[in-house]
Amino acid sequence: MPKSHFSMSFTTGGLFQQESADLAQLYLETSSWPTVREQVVANNLLQSRTLSSSRRICNEVISRLKLLSQAELSFLPSAASRDQACLLWLALCRRYKFIGEFATEVLRERYTKLQPELTTDDFEAFFHSKSEWHVELQQLTASTRQKLRQVLFKLMKDVGLLSNENLILTPIWNEELVSVLKQSSSASFQYFPIFESDLERFST
Repeated sequence: MPKSHFSMSFTTGGLFQQESADLAQLYLETSSWPTVREQVVANNLLQSRTLSSSRRICNEVISRLKLLSQAELSFLPSAASRDQACLLWLALCRRYKFIGEFATEVLRERYTKLQPELTTDDFEAFFHSKSEWHVELQQLTASTRQKLRQVLFKLMKDVGLLSNENLILTPIWNEELVSVLKQSSSASFQYFPIFESDLERFST
């Protein structure tokens, strides 16, 4: 049975934490993503050097934010920085199946098996296993694959899931963030490096 296509456009940029908080706030005020897009481009709210860059970043951020629930979006603008980062990691995992599966099958799996270091070999093994089922991965050049790895590792570090030495870090959970995530889906927690006992606790 054919597998769903992997979108790999997350190299467009990083976590976009401030941009995401600003656009989420604008959406809460307007309740319209088209209006958000129009205002961002018309007023250069992202402070981009070119119109094409502003549109590209805006489209990328909106594509992620649209996958957050209303409760998650409402919490995002005023949340503490580390809570914002966790929400944006969740949005990335929902937006990009490749990242979501890496988070559950590699990041969380190694953490629960008490293997605290994440290496480039882990990424390469994951990439090759997925490429057996996804022709779009087979078509990527070595330099593109390296870029994807660099971006993904940087994203995990920006979120606080990986140290500068590539050691896996568990999030420091804020009770309000946990409550917000449980409102949407307890499955959201699977994208974070937590033990099965914590996953069960968050799911109840």
